[in-house]
Amino acid sequence: MAEISSLEEFREQTAAFIARAVDSGDACPAYGAILPPHLHQQAMHWQRFCFNEGWAGVHWPVEHGGMGLSPRHNIVWHEECAISEVAPYLNLQGIVLAGEAILRSGTDQQRERFLRPTLSNEILWCQLFSEPGAGSDLAGLQTSAVRDGDHFILNGQKVWSSNAQFAQYGILMARTDSEQPKHKGITFFLLDMELAGIEVRPIKQMTGDSEFCEVFFTDVLLPADCVLGEVNAGWGVAMAVLQDERGGAGAAGVISLRRRLETMVEKAGAVDSVGSEEVVRILNRGKALQSLMERRGGDPLIAPIAKLMNSELGYDEAQLDSLLQGSESMLNSASTDNLLYSPGMSIAGGSSEIQRNIIGERILGLPREPEIAG
Repeated sequence: MAEISSLEEFREQTAAFIARAVDSGDACPAYGAILPPHLHQQAMHWQRFCFNEGWAGVHWPVEHGGMGLSPRHNIVWHEECAISEVAPYLNLQGIVLAGEAILRSGTDQQRERFLRPTLSNEILWCQLFSEPGAGSDLAGLQTSAVRDGDHFILNGQKVWSSNAQFAQYGILMARTDSEQPKHKGITFFLLDMELAGIEVRPIKQMTGDSEFCEVFFTDVLLPADCVLGEVNAGWGVAMAVLQDERGGAGAAGVISLRRRLETMVEKAGAVDSVGSEEVVRILNRGKALQSLMERRGGDPLIAPIAKLMNSELGYDEAQLDSLLQGSESMLNSASTDNLLYSPGMSIAGGSSEIQRNIIGERILGLPREPEIAG
């Protein structure tokens, strides 16, 4: 691509590149944070196409296959993708979570091994954090990795791991010292999903799809060089990853929200007075969220508030759309898919209950929620 002298010039070049990719059929439609299985091949092609054309990893270093530009350029890329309703990357778990964590905490060898293959789609990542026995209490994880010479022996179970059935690697948290307090004694690993002893079981959702999986570990031998950061210091690495996850929407999220609100305005004029009042109530909430994101979108304290508001808004939008569609919403339609999918968004990326705790404790300064003794 031509040399870039300003953000506006980069925006023009970005819009032109995306338009050409859409016209040629190389672009993949936007799908949010979780890559749907039916778009897997198309998304893989789009990521490789961007890499081959020099448009992958906007703010990643050139030596690792990126464009070497600034985070502000990356925001422009996401905004233009949102405007064109095109996916900005292969998946959040790889480009944003694993990639940024490796850039931030990885060794030179880890950066060399993983970053370029991640951008070129040779590696698809999944996230292995949640456990069935811990609920939303991430620090309550019980999956263990016991040191044995040059390896760790991994045993346990993870759940709600999107795309684990396709992934070559996963970012994993496991307990490596059970004697330390629960927020300590946790280590962050870069896990090869092909290792012996790993079993992946897709979970059938009520949408009929299987975006998520259960993952079981039985005496898996992890090489010591797959630790990201320091042993027993994985909690700090993970918190930075979760901050990336919660703030992943950014300015592009404002554009997507604005499009949703415009659709609601159109609906408000085509329903009866009762339905119209409900549309207006949801529209007002959406406008408040839009204003918050536009004014304070770069503030990390806003991320849990925006996540909570957007998840709850999306659920109510789907409920209202189904109500307005009437009996047609029971048929195979976009309205049906949204209705079935929407409850999960109040869980993905941190449940609404967890977001309320974060807001109360970290932003409002309220006392911590009491813990139930084991």
